[in-house]
Amino acid sequence: MSKNGKILKINLTNQQTDVMEISVDWYRDYIGGEGFAVKILYDHLEAGLDPYSEKNMLVFATGPLTGTKAPCSGRLCIGYKSPLTGTIGMTNVGGHLAPMIKRAGYEVIIVEGKSEKPVYISINNDVVEFKDATNLWGLDTEKTEDRIREELGNEKVRIAEIGPAGENLVRFSAIMVDKHRAAGRGGAGAIMGSKNLKAIACFGSGQLHVDDMDSMSEYAAQARQELNDEAFAREELKPFGTPSFMDSINALGLLPTKNWQYTTFDAMDTLGHVAYHEQLNVRPWACFGCPIACGRHTEIKDGEYKGESGGGPEYETLGALGSKCYIKDLNAIAMGNYICNRMGLDTISTGQVIATAMEWYEKGLIDDKTTEGIQLAFGNAKSMVEMVNNIAIRKGYGDVLAEGSYRAAEKIGKNAHDYVFQVKGMELASCGVRASKGEALSHLISARGADHLRPYASVIDAFGYLEPELGINEKVSPFEDSNKKWVKPFMELSMLTNLLGVCLFASITLAVKGNTWTGLYNAATGNKTDLATLLKCSERVINLERLFNAREGFDRKDEKLPVRLSKEPAVDGLGKGNVANEAVMLDEFYEAMGWHLDTGLPTDEKLMELGLK
Repeated sequence: MSKNGKILKINLTNQQTDVMEISVDWYRDYIGGEGFAVKILYDHLEAGLDPYSEKNMLVFATGPLTGTKAPCSGRLCIGYKSPLTGTIGMTNVGGHLAPMIKRAGYEVIIVEGKSEKPVYISINNDVVEFKDATNLWGLDTEKTEDRIREELGNEKVRIAEIGPAGENLVRFSAIMVDKHRAAGRGGAGAIMGSKNLKAIACFGSGQLHVDDMDSMSEYAAQARQELNDEAFAREELKPFGTPSFMDSINALGLLPTKNWQYTTFDAMDTLGHVAYHEQLNVRPWACFGCPIACGRHTEIKDGEYKGESGGGPEYETLGALGSKCYIKDLNAIAMGNYICNRMGLDTISTGQVIATAMEWYEKGLIDDKTTEGIQLAFGNAKSMVEMVNNIAIRKGYGDVLAEGSYRAAEKIGKNAHDYVFQVKGMELASCGVRASKGEALSHLISARGADHLRPYASVIDAFGYLEPELGINEKVSPFEDSNKKWVKPFMELSMLTNLLGVCLFASITLAVKGNTWTGLYNAATGNKTDLATLLKCSERVINLERLFNAREGFDRKDEKLPVRLSKEPAVDGLGKGNVANEAVMLDEFYEAMGWHLDTGLPTDEKLMELGLK
C-alpha cells in the first residue's frame, strides 16, 4: 500500500478544503492515477450531468511511481466529464507538476464547484489558498505562469493553467503544464474555465516514501537499460524526439494527409525529422525523470515568424496542422503550435477541425462569406495560423469550429459529416488506420473517444513488434480486420502506465517490460504482486470507464469509424485499396473482453470476475 499521500478536496463555491484518506481497497483494485480518477467520477457524478455544471469534477491523480526513481515518472492523469464528447474525460500530462503534488503530500486533488470570480489555487505543502485571478484572466499560458511565480515569489512552484481558449469554453481546450506540456484531449481546459479556475500552483518540500529503495534503484536501472536497448527509443526518439515518427509513419502509409484523402505526404524534405532539426533552432526538453527527453523546444530562424519560440511542435502537431491541412511550411506549423500552447488548445483536435473545414471549403459547403474572408483552402498556411487564433478567442467562424467538428457539421447539414473524422465526438489523431487495422480498433474502443494511444496498436501490426509477456509471439498482418484479440493485453499494458504514473512512451515500443514495471511497483509500495494482477487492475479500470459511458447512453452504436475510412479504399501507401471493417474487428475484440456482442457492454460474468457487479 502507498504511504505517500491523501486526497485533497477543493470546493470552489465555498472556498473550503478537506483532506481524506485513500481506501486500502482502492490501492488494491485501482492502483492509482487513472484508476483513482475513474473510481471517483463514477461514484460521484450523476448520469446526464451537464459537463459545465458546477457539480462536474476535475480529478488530478498521480500514481505510485510518480516522482520516484522509475524513469519517465512525471505523469499526471486528469479526469472529468468531457464537454466535447459527453463521455468520461481522461487526459494525461507530463512535465514536473505531478511529482510536486506528491511532495506536497497528496496523491489526488479533486476540484468541484464554481468560483464567483476568477481564482487560482496555491498549494504550498499543507497550506491551500484561494488567490484572486482577475488580473490573470485573459492572459496566455506563458504570461500566466510567469505572473503566478512572481506573485508567489517561488520559482520552483509548478503550475497547471488555462489560456483564453479554456476561458472561452472551447470544447477541445487544454490544461497546460510547464507552459507547453498539454493535458489536451477532451476539453479539460473548458472545465477549468467553466469553474472560473485559472490555475493550480503547487509547491511541495516533502520526501516521497519508497518501501525498498535498493530494489527501486535496481529496477530503475533495469528500466533505463531496456529503454537504451530498444532501437527506436535509442536511435530515433531520443535524438530526434517525437518528430522522428513523421518519416516512419509516412513510409508505412499511416500519415493522414489532406483531411485523410491520402495516407502519405511528399513533404519529408520540410517536415521530416532531419529537416525539422535543420530548419528550426532545436533543443531537447525532458519531463521529470526522463532519460529520453522526447520533447522539443524550438525557435523559428527566419521568415515572417522569425524569433518566435516555444515547446514543440511534436509529431501529432506536425500531422494535425501540417499533413492534414496539406501544409508544408514548417515555420507556419510551428507558429500555429505556439499559439495553441499559449492559448491552451489541443493541437490534435484543432488541426483536425481546421482540416475538416478546409474540405468543406473545397467542396463548397462553406465559402469566404461563411469564414468572414479567411480562405480556408488546403495548403493555405496563413489562413491556418489565423484560424487557430480565431478558434481560441471564438472570433468569426472560429466560434463555430470551437464547438468541435461534429457540432460544426450539424450546423452545415447536407453531407458535411462525410468529411468529419471523429469517434464519439473526439477528433482522430494523426495515426492512419487502413494500413493498421489494430489502430482502427484502438480509435473505436477508447472510452474517451477516438484515441490512438489506448493502445498504440500500430506498434504491433504495422511496425511488427512482438511481446511474449503479453502473449504476442507471432507477426500480425496490419491489413486484416480479424485477429484482434492481442489488442486486449496491449491495451491493458498501456492502461497500466496511466495507473502507475509513468509515461506511455517508455513502453510505446515495448521497451520497458511489464515485469520491470511490476518490480518498480513492488519496490515503491512494499507489495509482492505480479504482472498478471496489475493487468487485471487495468482491465477493471477499462471496464469501469465502459460502465461510466454506458450510464451516459454510449454503447456499440457509437463505435463507428468515419465514412471515408470504412467505405473509401485508400488511394496510396501500403494500405492502398484497403478499408476498415469495424464489425469484424469489434466482434472479435468484444468476445476477448467478455462484452456483449450486440451492445459492447460487459457481461454479468465479466463484472463478477472484476468485482464490479
